[in-house]
Amino acid sequence: MKIIVVENYEQLSNEAAKIIINQLQKKPNSVMGLATGATPMGMYEALRKAYANGEVSFKDVTTFNLDEYCGIDPNHPQSYHYYMQQNLFNHIDVKPENVHLPSATSDWNSAAKSYNDLLKQTKIDLQVLGIGSNGHIGFNEPGTSFEQETFVVELAEKTRLDNQRFFNSLEEVPRFAITMGIKNIMQAKQILLLISGKNKAKTAKRLLEGKVGTDFPASVLHLHKSVTIILDEDAYGLAK
Repeated sequence: MKIIVVENYEQLSNEAAKIIINQLQKKPNSVMGLATGATPMGMYEALRKAYANGEVSFKDVTTFNLDEYCGIDPNHPQSYHYYMQQNLFNHIDVKPENVHLPSATSDWNSAAKSYNDLLKQTKIDLQVLGIGSNGHIGFNEPGTSFEQETFVVELAEKTRLDNQRFFNSLEEVPRFAITMGIKNIMQAKQILLLISGKNKAKTAKRLLEGKVGTDFPASVLHLHKSVTIILDEDAYGLAK
């Protein structure tokens, strides 16, 4: 693992964007695995600016997102389809046909299988990840097998409570999601994990301690040959 510690969230976002830009400059037709949530927002802002300044193009890039809530309309403000359009896709030259997210409006299990079949036909060059406070990556909750492929997951109560801040109430937070499995994530050639904020300090400390087990899904990253972790000082504080 390569560990990069930066002073604050802005530097984390810029450093992450720089890694993605370098990847796309080396291989313009890269297959990118993308994440949602609060942590990557600054990275997407930096990528929008880089595109506007002519530093990078996405016209030959293919994207696969990690996950999507089940039973939520793609146009819902809290769907990950909507998140990606607002934070990145609407502002760059990526081709709509090259953008892939799970479609979880109906027949969730069939949708998960279709998404998994798509993933089997490609190889992700660089997978971006965040981490949940319980150690989940994607929506792979504690207890998920490291051999799990794309599936419908029932979200842990801790995850739903963490995500409640994006909704009007806990009741509105979906109970299920489609997520890439841990096996899918681990098949990426490179992985970039972003960890920010004091609320993730205990999580970061546990990850960096290095004990691998399904009770803490992100620990599987210790078994991958090319992982970069960027943390800001707030997240790294307990791990020093």
